[in-house]
Amino acid sequence: MKIGNIGQVTFAIGLAIFALLAMRLFIIPDTTTVSLQSSTDQFNHIDLGDMPMFAEIDHIPTKKQTFFDYFRPAIEAQNHIINQDRQFLISVIEQIDNGLELSKSDNERLNSIFEKYQYDVKLVTRNTLTPLLKRIDIIPVNMVLIQAANESGWGSSRFAVEGFNFFGQWCFSEGCGLVPLNRDNGKTHEVAVFDSPKDSIVAYMNNLNTHPAYRLFRSIRADLRGQNVKLTADKLVYGLINYSERKDEYIDELLEMLKHNKSYLQGNNANA
Repeated sequence: MKIGNIGQVTFAIGLAIFALLAMRLFIIPDTTTVSLQSSTDQFNHIDLGDMPMFAEIDHIPTKKQTFFDYFRPAIEAQNHIINQDRQFLISVIEQIDNGLELSKSDNERLNSIFEKYQYDVKLVTRNTLTPLLKRIDIIPVNMVLIQAANESGWGSSRFAVEGFNFFGQWCFSEGCGLVPLNRDNGKTHEVAVFDSPKDSIVAYMNNLNTHPAYRLFRSIRADLRGQNVKLTADKLVYGLINYSERKDEYIDELLEMLKHNKSYLQGNNANA
């Protein structure tokens, strides 16, 4: 087939465009995925350094500020990871809506998220994935900080010092943790031991996002999301009603702590 000069130019431009697209698809790596993964890895490997000896800090204002400043980076890092999981799930739902097939790497990450958030799904559709967004969402930094302070006695409790457990989390197999000195007869629970303070934070946040006892917490959070209302500690703390046997008294205590420690939490206004 013969073509004129203009046709030759058009044909050449077309070939050039095709070559560029081929290079983009088959040669140039997907930098978005790489950037996302490297960002997640960065937050996964955050190092808080040696934990301060909170019990030895006699000046109360200094102890409180030291406590909050030490834990804040790990909480924010974990929220970042959770948010990236959430954005990935939203993008998968959008792909499904657009009739696009998921890549092998997308499916692998999706299965990893199912396991992480303890979500059982047999068929991947918009209807089966959307409810998972209730579990994959951030937790206000101030709420995490205040609950850690409450449960650990500002980092001075035996469980915090010996087991890096700042949220009173239990385990139920013999030898899994530290036996409470005042454990009631017939009870078998122990207080979990963690390798680092960061591990305690990760386990606590995952607990709130997955355990059946905190469905109310997740429902309140989802309702606030639906209303485009900012997720703050004073709104979400009511979802912790099942965290303690003290129920309403426990919630009131956390609210009082949020109020009285507001000046030390000012640095968290963006993530209140």
